[in-house]
Amino acid sequence: MGKKNILTISSVLLIVLGLAMIYIGGFYAPKIMLPPIITGIGFFIIAWSLNVLKK
Repeated sequence: MGKKNILTISSVLLIVLGLAMIYIGGFYAPKIMLPPIITGIGFFIIAWSLNVLKK
C-alpha cells in the first residue's frame, strides 16, 4: 500500500467517524451535546489536513 492509499483510507474513516459522532451527539442525546459534535468537527479537520498532505 502506498502513501496516498493509506491517507485516503484514513481520511475516509475519519469522515465516517466524525459523521457518526455528530449524529449520536445531535440526535440520540436528551439535549444537543456539544462535546461529540465538536469532536466530530475535529475529525473533519484532521481528514481535511490528511487530504492536503496527500497532494
